[in-house]
Amino acid sequence: MTSRAAPAVAPHQVLVVLFDGLQLMDVTGPLDVYTAANEYGARYVTGTVSLDGGPVTTTAGLRLVPDLALDEVDFPVDTLVIPGRPDWWAAVADTALVAGIARLADRSRTVASVCAGAFPLAATGLLDGRRAATHWRLADDLAARYPEVEVDSDAIFVRDGRFITSAGISAGIDLTLSLVEADLGPDIARRAAKFLVVFMARPGGQSQFSVRQSPRRPAHSVLRRVLDHVAADPSGDHSLPALAARAGVSTRHLTRLFRTETGGTAAQYVERIRVEAAQALLEAGDDAHDTVARRSGFGSEETMRRAFRRRLGISPGAYRDRFRTTRPGGIPGTPGAAGRKA
Repeated sequence: MTSRAAPAVAPHQVLVVLFDGLQLMDVTGPLDVYTAANEYGARYVTGTVSLDGGPVTTTAGLRLVPDLALDEVDFPVDTLVIPGRPDWWAAVADTALVAGIARLADRSRTVASVCAGAFPLAATGLLDGRRAATHWRLADDLAARYPEVEVDSDAIFVRDGRFITSAGISAGIDLTLSLVEADLGPDIARRAAKFLVVFMARPGGQSQFSVRQSPRRPAHSVLRRVLDHVAADPSGDHSLPALAARAGVSTRHLTRLFRTETGGTAAQYVERIRVEAAQALLEAGDDAHDTVARRSGFGSEETMRRAFRRRLGISPGAYRDRFRTTRPGGIPGTPGAAGRKA
């Protein structure tokens, strides 16, 4: 019986759009993933394109020289990658860039944006009626500028049809690993992730990075006083009856104020403030988790753990390990630096 060789992997054309002011890692992160995948049997053919074929300057001050001008792209593209620039308003004001992205998207099977790249992509109208992600600091801006786009402010990346959009900067690596997995299966994506020493799937969402993202100041003076009191003393008695009595209004009226101005309930706001207080304590101090829970108003470590899982997608122990220090195992010589309870 004659053995058959494994079928050859077809070439896959990737094209990255370059323009002045882009984030360097929005480009190099995805390209490095594709390069790593090629080490394990993929056949990604990568290229870069700018409007006129001329070099561009990144936020890091480095100049990138593209392979092509936009008018030279006369071939089908499997994956189009659109990086972002921090001053996204400059990108969307560049009508030639937006039109160029729309033209390239028309000949692309998959269209991906990294970080603020969602803005020029949204400016084409191609994201209307679709879910999309961007950097957590820009999510409100994207939703306000393009109300037809359903913005997911927590997702690391979102796929909706042939469009896939990611959170900030390094999330372009997560996005590209997911594209490799969709193209070639999990084995090659997993090997590429191991080669790059990154997570195959990053645990938790963007909310773990967006500390102190409390609602904007409410218009109603009664609610402002309530919110200020909760923020000043997270461990206090902030049940709905206690808050209403302190504000001198009925519980029903206070509930309406919360719904109208924060989009949620009093309990949800109090939990958010307590999670933020616990985040600060976990980052800055060495207190045991039960002490952190008590000081931030949760009452018990288990209650705090459930709130962290619900809001951040990770445990208090995992949060402390990620954001306390870059040293493996924690800060040497500090209580609980190793073997913390998750």
